[in-house]
Amino acid sequence: MKLKTALYAEFVGTFAMVLCGTTAMAVHETTGAVAHEGVAITWGLVVMSMIYAFGAQSGAHFNPAVTLGFAIAKRFPLKLVLPYWITQCAAAICASLVVSYLIPESALLGATIPSIPQTQAFWLEFLLSLILMLVILHVSTGSKEIGSVAGLAVGGVILLEAMFAGPLTNASMNPARSLGPALVGDHWKPMWLYVCAPFAGMATAVFLFRFFLPLKK
Repeated sequence: MKLKTALYAEFVGTFAMVLCGTTAMAVHETTGAVAHEGVAITWGLVVMSMIYAFGAQSGAHFNPAVTLGFAIAKRFPLKLVLPYWITQCAAAICASLVVSYLIPESALLGATIPSIPQTQAFWLEFLLSLILMLVILHVSTGSKEIGSVAGLAVGGVILLEAMFAGPLTNASMNPARSLGPALVGDHWKPMWLYVCAPFAGMATAVFLFRFFLPLKK
């Protein structure tokens, strides 16, 4: 895996994911033209598409917590974790800047703001992240989300989780995805749970996966 190519793929994939998903949310906020179901479908489809597009180049993580999960599982080099994190966060911020330009009337820009108490929101995001990482570990090859079923499986679980948990926490499962709108739109108050819960949930998923099945070398 060439690092420059991998980082380019991670940037483009993360940018496209955050752009499409948060734009759908901003359109829903400002015009109501995209229903909640449409927002969930958008997230699932864009993740599926980006996995098929860039899985072979970067592994299609698009999520700092996924990158850390692969590193804990010894499927991804620790020395590449920080470059991936920087790239993913930069892409999400750039995507949110574009959304703020395209839809300036949006106050939220697709920000992740819970409608339930923050403690409950933390545990829901923890469980969503744990389930997502378990699926990723089962369908991925090494540290790469590639193969005929990877995109469908991962995109499908994101669509599913966004469908039922979106009204409660916006179903982030991704610190970078939450960072972009928070930074550009100045929505920092609940940010701690959208950073801590995905990392904790996905790290826990690795150990749970190890308990049931041997990790792939």
